[in-house]
Amino acid sequence: MEVIGIFASLVLLIYFAYKGYSVIFFAPIFALIAAFSQGLPVMPTYTELFMVKAAIYVKNFFPVFMLGAIFGKVMEESGMAQSIASAIIKSLGPKRAVLSTVLSAAILTYGGVSMFVVVFAVYPFAAALFKQADIPKKFVPASIVLGAFTFTMDSLPGSPPNPKHYSN
Repeated sequence: MEVIGIFASLVLLIYFAYKGYSVIFFAPIFALIAAFSQGLPVMPTYTELFMVKAAIYVKNFFPVFMLGAIFGKVMEESGMAQSIASAIIKSLGPKRAVLSTVLSAAILTYGGVSMFVVVFAVYPFAAALFKQADIPKKFVPASIVLGAFTFTMDSLPGSPPNPKHYSN
């Protein structure tokens, strides 16, 4: 029953996020459902486990997300994303928008830029690139993830080391 409750909570969270509902609103609700299915006391689990871990996560990553979002918005508003998209389309051709997005994310990540910052930096560029290439925008996240979160993080020789891999 415990695993089913956790799995159901995760599936419901993914479903609601896919439908466009706020994850910030529904994550605590589904965390409570998961805790209840485990037989844990619901409110102590919520206040002493979920909220503490959520606060630590926000404290650690908010500056990265905020600065990455600002950088991405500046690129979008200034027209830099559009000009980069045009330059890559000219060099690789409009039919290779996915490859262009994967390569740009991979180059940034391989160069040492945080993958969270890469998401915010590449997204406006990729959205403009996909629009020009007439490819649905729903493929942008997968292209960025392929370039930033996969082979460049640990597989290639010379990848920037992740300090968390070496901590005890």
